[in-house]
Amino acid sequence: MSGVSVSRRISNEPRSPWEDGCLHPYYGALAVRRELCAARERELTAARGETLEEFASGHHFFGLHRKLDHWVFREYAPHAEQLILAGDFSDWNNDERFRLKAVGGGVWEGVFPLDAISHGMNYCLRVKWAHGGGERLPAYVQYAVQDPESLRFAAQVWAPEEPYKFKYPSPEAVSPLIYEAHIGIATEDYAVGSYAGFIRNVLPDIARKGYNTVQLMGVMEHPYYGSFGYHVSNLFAVSSRFGTPDEFKMLVDEAHRLGLRVIIDLVHSHAVKNSHEGLGEIDGSRETYFHSGKRGEHEAWDSLCFDYGKPAVLKLLLSNCRFYLEEYNVDGFRFDGVTSMLYKHHGLNKVFSSYADYFNDDVDRDAFVYLTLANKLIHRLRPDAITIAEDVSGMPLLANAEGAGFDYRLAMGISDCWFKLLDIPDESWNMSWLFYELTNRRQDERTIGYVECHDQAIVGGQSAFFRLAGRAVYDAMHRDAENIAVDRAAALHKMMRLITAACCGHGYLNFMGNEFGHPEWVDLPREGNNWSFHHARRQWSLERDENLRYAQLSRFDGAFMKLVSEKEFYRCRVQLLNLNDERKVIAFERNGLVFVFNFHPENSYTDYEFEVPSGSYRQALDSDSSEFGGFDRRIPDQEHFTLPRREGEFLSLYLPARTALVLKRHCRT
Repeated sequence: MSGVSVSRRISNEPRSPWEDGCLHPYYGALAVRRELCAARERELTAARGETLEEFASGHHFFGLHRKLDHWVFREYAPHAEQLILAGDFSDWNNDERFRLKAVGGGVWEGVFPLDAISHGMNYCLRVKWAHGGGERLPAYVQYAVQDPESLRFAAQVWAPEEPYKFKYPSPEAVSPLIYEAHIGIATEDYAVGSYAGFIRNVLPDIARKGYNTVQLMGVMEHPYYGSFGYHVSNLFAVSSRFGTPDEFKMLVDEAHRLGLRVIIDLVHSHAVKNSHEGLGEIDGSRETYFHSGKRGEHEAWDSLCFDYGKPAVLKLLLSNCRFYLEEYNVDGFRFDGVTSMLYKHHGLNKVFSSYADYFNDDVDRDAFVYLTLANKLIHRLRPDAITIAEDVSGMPLLANAEGAGFDYRLAMGISDCWFKLLDIPDESWNMSWLFYELTNRRQDERTIGYVECHDQAIVGGQSAFFRLAGRAVYDAMHRDAENIAVDRAAALHKMMRLITAACCGHGYLNFMGNEFGHPEWVDLPREGNNWSFHHARRQWSLERDENLRYAQLSRFDGAFMKLVSEKEFYRCRVQLLNLNDERKVIAFERNGLVFVFNFHPENSYTDYEFEVPSGSYRQALDSDSSEFGGFDRRIPDQEHFTLPRREGEFLSLYLPARTALVLKRHCRT
């Protein structure tokens, strides 16, 4: 008899969206959206007879570029009356040799001798407009540096004679197991981390832990470190506070060598208000790239909102997508703040309770068109690239070719579910609701689930483990310590992560450090904390100290990552076998593995029976193993045979309180 289980035959591939009867009344609206996207693409490309890929090449045209025998600089500044490049090459004077000329369509251009400008020189744009003027950084600047004394940013010429050349191809695209990271806080030092340090100290550990994708936050240049990279000023510049463009290329290349794909957080949902280093009033007018009036300001984020209906904005943002794929060889993007983009109300104080909320005048059609074109462009350039939408509204078909075309959407409701449960005693946890939230997803989209990402710890919150253990993390994390709070926290931490990863739709995500229960919270240096780095770092030494429980939690994370990284795992659906609210037990099968969870805080069960496919089962993972900080209440390596009952074949198991067991099925021959 074949060892293939029932669920292996049940594909987890997305179904047709038209099977969703609730969408039927909105077929017309969906058709209108598709036509809007097609019309906008024709509008952008027809005039010059371009393809979408050619339209999205602004980074090759605008900005400063070294040619064979000269330099050329171009800037889009339709409201300007005069532009001059000033910098080290002109002793920061308004040298007429570096004055730009208007060449039509709002574009300004300057051509300079090859020996006039060299790699490493700093510069800026000096702009005059009808009623004023100021210094600006170019919109397409590819490297910007901050003066340590004045804290003022300048553009810097990045044109080394021997630019970095990639050595390793991108790994194969598989179900993403994402390790979400932030370069700056990926160090234990009381300082800002670096690309070089991340290469040396963090990347090897990510690969060793079994993840196959690293998602980097805060890569685009941002003037305020405390914004976690969300208030972007220079879209095409990787942040110089972490290192140089070539060092970031080395990071991507080394990740590829280790078998890790690299995606970056793409912040196209808003931009910093700053004028000098940002796009705000780049030529004297905010309307060059942003909406006018109140619509141009995000009241909750204190930032500016792009006008996605303007061709210049579409060229800027689409070129930005192409730039990172080409220049840095990244493997995709997590699109930040998609909810804010999709709705004129930005999703603020809005409860999405019916499909009508997704198809009305509150939807920003121009933003939807941009997102659709961005996905089309990315997948034309790199069919293996992945795109992930961070959307809390649940807009249908966001991650479907019939909609916006994202490959995945974040299953944000799973994390919300866990943190709601953390607010109540676990003896009151409802298993039916928990399992529903873990598996509730549209069948026409791919999703990525997680217990916690960076959000839960940086927005005035705490890590899940700290929420569970409280102050006991400070004095009771030694392996020999006896502390009920830590025992509970460790047990639930393991179970939460295992059941989430096992139930995820099509991929799993973890924020760095949370795999071993990183304590406390994330708080980048700011005036409110006296510019402290205490919570702006990762305490890797906790994980490496075998005397502490953190090392055991880390080992458990690595153990279950081996199970879910099996190639077929996320191609199979979750098949519920048993759910008992009163006894707080959930059992399900996926890809030939049976997962059994006893969430009861006190009750252990002997001879707990539930129906399974006939065969024998051996232990693949036990959260109660002493290797993972458990109490070894089960005998390891037992073989469990199904027992015939009138209703079918049943397993009979011993389930200690607050434990999870994974069994692998072996069919009888």
